[in-house]
Amino acid sequence: MSVHDWTRVEAGIFHDFHTVWIGHIRTILNEGLLPEGYYALAEQHAGECIADVLALHASTEDRTLRDWPPLPDSGGVAVAEAPPRTSRKHTVETAALTRRRSLAIRHVSGHRLVALIEIVSPANKDRVRHVADFADKVESALNAGVHVLLIDLIPPGPHDRAGLHGVILQRLEDSDELYDLPTEPLTLASYVAEPPVEIYLEHVAVGDVLPDMPLFLTPDRYVNVPLEATYQAAYRGMPEFWRAVLEEPAQRTP
Repeated sequence: MSVHDWTRVEAGIFHDFHTVWIGHIRTILNEGLLPEGYYALAEQHAGECIADVLALHASTEDRTLRDWPPLPDSGGVAVAEAPPRTSRKHTVETAALTRRRSLAIRHVSGHRLVALIEIVSPANKDRVRHVADFADKVESALNAGVHVLLIDLIPPGPHDRAGLHGVILQRLEDSDELYDLPTEPLTLASYVAEPPVEIYLEHVAVGDVLPDMPLFLTPDRYVNVPLEATYQAAYRGMPEFWRAVLEEPAQRTP
């Protein structure tokens, strides 16, 4: 079994796994997956149990937010030569995605943010406000020209009936139409922050092997993040008690 049913354990157990998984993704990105000039950091948000992987481009130049040169058109995989192999692709033609140039570049130790990896936690879905805050964060990142890889292994709930991607898509399309979620309810989505927004999608279910997912560094170039290998590396360190809970065979209903 690969993807586990994380509804079997309390939110704090998933958060522990979540934090370790982020560390493994960070390591594999920095050990050669990212091209020269890029690096990844794990970010802990003060006051919230949410950690992200940040992909940044290094520069020692002191520039204003509006004065960055284009990112290098090299390294990673070129979309034109090898498009990402996801089962779904969606294009958002939206006027709602506006370029707020004051937010377009962000400095971390003098370096600029180019992409985010967001692993959804149960806490992101337990209240209407938390769902809205998460969707706001992704929408703001895309507005700022920051690409996003969303990993949502928590089943939809009453506040995100079609998953968090469904909520985000409604925002981007300025629509009330509910996303048509397939029978596999868990979502992997890679958003390219360039109007029109291209979204590369995979849907998986409990027990499925996680596919590699593209993490975009520029609108034309990406790297494939090995989700399965990093997931398994993180899971190996889970306490035996909680592994038994997660791996217990599902009981059949009479």
